[in-house]
Amino acid sequence: MKIVAIISQKGGVGKTTLATALAVASEAHGRQSAVFDLDPQASATFWKDMRAAEAPAVASVAASRLGHMLKAAEEGGCQLAIIDAPPFAKDIAFEAAQRADFILIPTRPAVLDVMAMTKTLELVKHYAKPAAVVLTFCPTQGGREIADAEDTVKALGATLAPVRIHTRVSYPRAQQTGQTAQEFEPDGKAAQEIQQLYEYTCMNI
Repeated sequence: MKIVAIISQKGGVGKTTLATALAVASEAHGRQSAVFDLDPQASATFWKDMRAAEAPAVASVAASRLGHMLKAAEEGGCQLAIIDAPPFAKDIAFEAAQRADFILIPTRPAVLDVMAMTKTLELVKHYAKPAAVVLTFCPTQGGREIADAEDTVKALGATLAPVRIHTRVSYPRAQQTGQTAQEFEPDGKAAQEIQQLYEYTCMNI
């Protein structure tokens, strides 16, 4: 079983959106997947409660139980586990990073978000795990802030994922019904973004 952790010390950057979308993409490619929701807000768990489809599995887990739950998932046939880590909780983020094969660090292309991202990078480097920063909530028309954020990521010596997640209505609309963007609008641009991010993630695990 491979483990992907989605970690950011700042809230509102799209961690749960990415976690659920990647898990659904994995299931669509025939890989049994599960999301482990470590966030006390339990956004992924609420998403699952609204979802009609059985897969992927979503479990709200205390960090202290993560190791046990991952082991049980692997024994149950899970092939891809995605950890949705909470913001601000450094100890929980350490636990997620420690167990991950690959880490995605989502960040908005804004000054405060990029500054918060540097703290996450420090945490990730502690475990020397493969990781990549993915820009989220990017304006569809582009803009100087995207280029500035990309330059900052590179200047920090971090890997930048070659996929941007843009601000598109299909992301929040899908979540309202327990879906993901690629299910809500299969031929849409958001679906293409998620597919590209999934393929990139698979290349790194």
